[in-house]
Amino acid sequence: MGEKKSFVLRIDPETMKAIEKWAADEFRSINGQLEWMINKSLKDAGRLKQKNK
Repeated sequence: MGEKKSFVLRIDPETMKAIEKWAADEFRSINGQLEWMINKSLKDAGRLKQKNK
């Protein structure tokens, strides 16, 4: 994936709780879960180039 950039994210407590639970259920960190969610959304919307395997 290359170099990663960091940024601040403001999120309401209820949404954060749901993400924390989802991450724990899938044995991911919260950061890993957010990255996975963003990547999946971008792929589903056709906004992320597919990698050649």
